[in-house]
Amino acid sequence: MSERTAGRDTGADGTPDAASRTGRVIVVGDVITDVVAVLTGPLATGSDTAAAIQFTGGGQAANTASWLAAQGVPVTLVAAVGDDTAGRDRVAELTTAGVDCVVARIPGCATGTVIVLAVGDERTMVTERGANVRLTPEHVDTALAAAGDATHLHLSGYALLDAGSRPAGLHALKVARQRGMTTSVDAASAAPLRAVGAAAFLSWLREVDLLLVNTDEAAVLAGGLDPVAQARALVASARRVVVKQGAAGATWVDRKPTIVTIPARRVAVVDVTGAGDAFAAGLLTGWLAGAAPHTALERATRLGAAAVSQVGARPSG
Repeated sequence: MSERTAGRDTGADGTPDAASRTGRVIVVGDVITDVVAVLTGPLATGSDTAAAIQFTGGGQAANTASWLAAQGVPVTLVAAVGDDTAGRDRVAELTTAGVDCVVARIPGCATGTVIVLAVGDERTMVTERGANVRLTPEHVDTALAAAGDATHLHLSGYALLDAGSRPAGLHALKVARQRGMTTSVDAASAAPLRAVGAAAFLSWLREVDLLLVNTDEAAVLAGGLDPVAQARALVASARRVVVKQGAAGATWVDRKPTIVTIPARRVAVVDVTGAGDAFAAGLLTGWLAGAAPHTALERATRLGAAAVSQVGARPSG
């Protein structure tokens, strides 16, 4: 069973110019219920730790789609949820946020849930993938047929890192290339990357146009500590690589070669959940509209800063 809901095509973060030049983006990946606990201090193992706790929509793909929609980019999310209240709530939230949802409802399977423990600029996640692992190539084909005007496909790395959803992720990249769409992949998370192995993951990219990694993911895939050197190594697999360095900023490297590094925006950090997803949305909006790497990175860091200034992984208001 699948569900398609249409959201708005407009919205703004104060800079709608780039969004108005960006074609429809298909985002493939996960929808999650986040249980975010912003701790008052370090976790007291075996005892109690005070925290502000909030239930919010999450999932790397869903978050990125929401931030794209908030900038006025037409976006379709391809995902799977359980046939449960949580799944219905997550789809309703995304639709209200302006995301077109082509979402499969999986009977007898729970919508994914993540417990997020946030302390300062660090966060630890405890994950139950739930229905996300049941995403199939057929779900992807349904979404692509419904969004015939799409020009770009963005894939959450989680779809590749789990064996259950990997065929869907690989199929999405293959079909997008066949259709002449540009493609991007967010590497998702260092621990599961380490589990599948760098060689396997990089082989799945097969000339992806843009790869996003954070510093931990870059270390798994390329080794070393220097973001420029890591990105240079990774452009053998992807045409362009952006290394997200948190408070240290971000680095862009492509095959020309172009190398651009910019600092992060200085803001008070409330919760880092979803910061990378917001960053990805800002980067895609700029890059797909033809912005130079420096301008695209500036837009990305602006949205990343907005994300860490609030609790939760989605745009506020």
